[in-house]
Amino acid sequence: MQYHSLKQPSKQVVFLYLSLFVCLPISISICNFAEDGAATKGMFVFGSSLVDNGNNNFFESRAKADYLPYGIDFPNGASGRFTNGKNVVDLLGDQLKLPSFIPPSKDPSTKGSKIVHGVNHASGSSGILDDTGLVAGNVINLSRQIRDFEEETLPELEAELGCKSSESLPRYLFVVGVGGNDYMFNYFARKSYLQFGLEAFTRSLIASLAQKLLKLYSLGGRKFVVMSINPLGYSPVLNRPNFIGSPQALSQAAQMYNVRLKILLDVLKRSMPDFNFALVNTYNIMTNIIQNPASTGFEDTSNPCCKVISQIQGGNGVLCERGGETSANRTRKVFFDGLHPTEALNFQIASKAYASTLEFDVYPINVRQLAQL
Repeated sequence: MQYHSLKQPSKQVVFLYLSLFVCLPISISICNFAEDGAATKGMFVFGSSLVDNGNNNFFESRAKADYLPYGIDFPNGASGRFTNGKNVVDLLGDQLKLPSFIPPSKDPSTKGSKIVHGVNHASGSSGILDDTGLVAGNVINLSRQIRDFEEETLPELEAELGCKSSESLPRYLFVVGVGGNDYMFNYFARKSYLQFGLEAFTRSLIASLAQKLLKLYSLGGRKFVVMSINPLGYSPVLNRPNFIGSPQALSQAAQMYNVRLKILLDVLKRSMPDFNFALVNTYNIMTNIIQNPASTGFEDTSNPCCKVISQIQGGNGVLCERGGETSANRTRKVFFDGLHPTEALNFQIASKAYASTLEFDVYPINVRQLAQL
């Protein structure tokens, strides 16, 4: 009798164990990913016009690129990308072998199966600080981009994949390209320097960015592709009348920010071991090309491809004239308008971000290595 009483619980325990083992795959939510061989499932994109692919098309804003000559070399024509063809996010997607372009979040058709490879929340003229985009009248600041991601994209993604976002998001890259506008169109253009020194303003930017990166991490992001600020001092917009901010001052600002950005990312990595990043040093990549153009096939490093309307003429010194003429040799020019790179330069940035083994270009690992983690 005692033997039987000992044996019976043993059978029950074994049965329970086997039942749990067999049922384990059912009890754990499995994301409904299509196995397409890509190193990463997609990208979620946040930032400004350098990575925006058309969000500003869907609301009133002075920061728009939905007209020719923008998109003159893009398969779908003028799409809202602030360049002649593909931007750096498109080209990273090509390198990662993603099956399609990342759709803009504000496009009403961006839902269902269209979002499984990511969503682009970036908005032209936006910055790290909420008030940076005021110069354009209406943009989606970085805080709002992240809120839209949390409140709109994540529920849709969970419904589409059939799993919690905390399970799916570690398989995506989070691309963050922002910061230049905070200097050009906030600190300098709005004369914030009369109230804050450059170091104090930069510390404020980095602190604000840190909060936003931590928010994305708390939502499930684990792999971050972060862009440095471009070498602002070389931008053609600085040659336009009435622009506030000298090339030297803008270069100093960009360099200061980029140094502190690297420190921030290193601190986040030490604090959270599963926080992984690739810092794309667009400042170094672009500066090297501008100073040594022949080595990569460029010829013109200082003039825009398109006709840019100055502030005196009623423009903003940055954007192309609507329907205006553009240079024929766009593959040999660095800048398409007063601020934004050509597709040719974007290709150089994306290629080095993806595959370079030099920390001069991308630190501490490249995007290919990041995607494979």
